[in-house]
Amino acid sequence: MNLTATAKGAATREMIVERAYGIASRYGLEGLSIGELAAAAGMSKSGVFAHFGSREDLQLSVLDWTAERYAATVMGPALRQPRGLPRLRAIMTSWFEWVRANPDGCVILGAAAEYDGRPGAVRDRVVGWLLEWRKAVIRAVSLCVETGELAADTDPDLVAFQLFALIDGLHNTRLYDPDNAHALACRALDHLFSSLSA
Repeated sequence: MNLTATAKGAATREMIVERAYGIASRYGLEGLSIGELAAAAGMSKSGVFAHFGSREDLQLSVLDWTAERYAATVMGPALRQPRGLPRLRAIMTSWFEWVRANPDGCVILGAAAEYDGRPGAVRDRVVGWLLEWRKAVIRAVSLCVETGELAADTDPDLVAFQLFALIDGLHNTRLYDPDNAHALACRALDHLFSSLSA
């Protein structure tokens, strides 16, 4: 096996997925055109296809690449915070920043709406990532109850739902009220935590 060729192929695939992410952020995964992607990557269409078995494979790769970036940017740093409210607040604060840092929209949150009524592998992958994130948030809320920072009767499933609703609200509000969206999300988060405090 030629390790240099393998490394070069992996680097090329990474570059293609990164360019595809930019296009999908603006136009959605369904708007991902091989022709536009080839132009953005400075390659031929056949060159792009050589790295992916199908358009769906490319879409799934973009979702996984997005999830990896999210994990490294949001979840990784937050999970290094002390258990309890500092960790939960770090998850939400970093997630708010993630939405702000992707002005064209989060590919996975966008795909949740885009593929809501479209069964298939792409929808299944989106659902899988969102369930993983939800599980992590539920666990973080449960730890806040264990540490006594949130009331003993706090329902972690309900709070996770409310926190996801805040993220969806921020993601959508940045479109029609970009100047106030982040501040409103922060105020709503503070209000929720205050209402749940032990």
